[in-house]
Amino acid sequence: MADKKPHLNLIVTGHIDNGKSTTMGHFLMDLGVVDERTIAAHASESEKTGKGDTFKYAWVMDNIKDERERGITIDLAFQKFESAKYFFTLIDAPGHRDFIKNMITGASEADAAILVLSAKEGETDTAIAAGGQAREHAFLLKTLGVGQIIVAINKMDAVEYKEAAYKAAKEKGEKLVKSVGYKLENVPFIPLSGWKGDNLVKKSENMPWYTGKTLLQAFDDFTVAEKPVGKPLRVPIQDVYTITGVGTVPVGRVETGIMKAGQKIIVMPSGALGEIKSIETHHTEMPTAEAGDNIGFNLRGIEKKDIKRGDVLGTPDAPPKVAKEFKAQIIVIHHPTAIAPGYTPV
Repeated sequence: MADKKPHLNLIVTGHIDNGKSTTMGHFLMDLGVVDERTIAAHASESEKTGKGDTFKYAWVMDNIKDERERGITIDLAFQKFESAKYFFTLIDAPGHRDFIKNMITGASEADAAILVLSAKEGETDTAIAAGGQAREHAFLLKTLGVGQIIVAINKMDAVEYKEAAYKAAKEKGEKLVKSVGYKLENVPFIPLSGWKGDNLVKKSENMPWYTGKTLLQAFDDFTVAEKPVGKPLRVPIQDVYTITGVGTVPVGRVETGIMKAGQKIIVMPSGALGEIKSIETHHTEMPTAEAGDNIGFNLRGIEKKDIKRGDVLGTPDAPPKVAKEFKAQIIVIHHPTAIAPGYTPV
């Protein structure tokens, strides 16, 4: 992928019902990644839920049946798109408290993030209060090393595109991201409407008072860290699938080094040895993958029982080391007043 646009993993975060999935679904339609026929099909399916066409954009990302029936994002959903400068993998994270573990998995793989807040007063307050998902997500993003963030103030159509409503929500958002440790001068705030499409790809005519960038334009202000391709190959395994006619397909992100088809590999801590048969990203086969790429790959000589989530893949000449002990910094975001033996944070 070295000859193509640089690649970034972008995660969309925020409190349940603040409009993450709708915003990104509409964004992808406006970009032409998703066609209007698909949206129309989602709209007619959405009507059957008794909630009108509410979910016609959200379902671009919420592609699991259970999510559709409940109207929330449970697991991580992946989509891809391109801006003028970058190739993006878009990760839509769950905003519901019960699914925070999945959000952590997504954030640990992200290079940049969008935090979606609502311009509607009560919704913003709930999202950023103690226990609110926008608050937890902001802390997690910073803690997990996601240094680049855009705050999208959504639902501007619901507050009649008023600048005062935007300013009020922005002020609350600024307090939140500052308290987490982001520098305000590096965090753009964008007023938009995920439902109506304002300031997603095209400049909104409903907010003449806003002179900043659209969401798409703001994405090109992200920077790409230098990829550690010179280091030994390391791929933490996120999941392992069995695909009919293909076999065992582990998925994960290449953290360091380069993976090539035909390469000999070792899975740690089991020590199982195998060979890379093929590599795919977004259903496209590729001869090599490098640090930063999200991939699925087929292995020769490795069965499903030999590899699991949490394992790390490397090469036999420089295998990942298994530690007996390590020092860790633990950050507890939302907790009872006392942490006693047996306490489980997530």
